[in-house]
Amino acid sequence: MEKKKCPQCKNLILKTSPTCLYCGRPNKFITKEYVNKKWNKDNKNIFDYIFINKYLVFILFLILAVVIIIFS
Repeated sequence: MEKKKCPQCKNLILKTSPTCLYCGRPNKFITKEYVNKKWNKDNKNIFDYIFINKYLVFILFLILAVVIIIFS
């Protein structure tokens, strides 16, 4: 994991940590977008999107296979 120096207390902290463990200075500016991205993850929508696409691809391949069998 990459570390960097805190600008305030000069101790090493992880780049991914939201605040400095020693002085409490925010490592990243906390915005509404940052909080929503961090805590409101919609894994269900991503799963549904992937599942529907795989389902449609399967149906298309099935139809293509049936058409090839019928016309050959």
